[in-house]
Amino acid sequence: MNPLLQHPSYKSTNLTIDVAGRRFRFGTIAGQKVILVMTGLAMLNAGITTQLLLSLFNVKGVVHYGIAGNANPSLHVGDVTIPQYWSHAALWSWQRYGLGPENELPLEGNGDYTREIGYIKFANYATNVSNCKYNDNLLNNIWYQPEEIFPVDGTPEERQHVFWVPVDDNYFQLSQKLEGIKLENCINSTTCLNRPPIVTRVPRGASASIYVDNAAYRNFLYDKFNVGPVEMESAAVALVCHQQRVPFIVIRALSDLAVAVAPPSQTRPPHLHSPGG
Repeated sequence: MNPLLQHPSYKSTNLTIDVAGRRFRFGTIAGQKVILVMTGLAMLNAGITTQLLLSLFNVKGVVHYGIAGNANPSLHVGDVTIPQYWSHAALWSWQRYGLGPENELPLEGNGDYTREIGYIKFANYATNVSNCKYNDNLLNNIWYQPEEIFPVDGTPEERQHVFWVPVDDNYFQLSQKLEGIKLENCINSTTCLNRPPIVTRVPRGASASIYVDNAAYRNFLYDKFNVGPVEMESAAVALVCHQQRVPFIVIRALSDLAVAVAPPSQTRPPHLHSPGG
């Protein structure tokens, strides 16, 4: 937050309101009234903070920003991404050992869970079994699930479901103007990125209360869902804004990338799974 607070475009009114452990700062940016607040780490904190913001104040829109891991091999550390969709990637139905894609999930018949989004099979990531077609893993399969939501303009207690939450169309179109911004690639004479970073709009980002430092899983998220930034808060902000019908957009700078480490002879196993393919 400090670079924003110290930027000449931000004018503080010196008004702050502290609620439930959060500090809401009031000011203007380019003449537009703004409220600044830190979400805190991970999905629960981000969701609570966003709901407090929208419940306590008359907010026209939300801009959420921060850093993220990178799952897209065509992007680099320092690049700034603006995804069009966000999902919560850690709402799972964990299937018992011995069952597979043809088996109904618990409570699937009640509409609580689904096999429509797809799954990850842990056995596909075993090592030293490349010549054994019978390798398996007791962890079996994890099926990705949509969030259960209750929109403010819907019927109370009548649930809906969403997996990919879209950012505001107008905000996303407006953000195209940011793609031409020239960013610095050196912080001093000896510390530079390999190439100047870029600002780019990307299809999708994913969040979970999990710090992902595993290359195989990041590869899976990109190959399966075309995910770029991977982090711990944005989907919670997106889900709250989506339910409250408040326009929002998310901007995430890529700060790290899990590097794959494998013997030269080891080939990457197939790991894209969805019903029927």
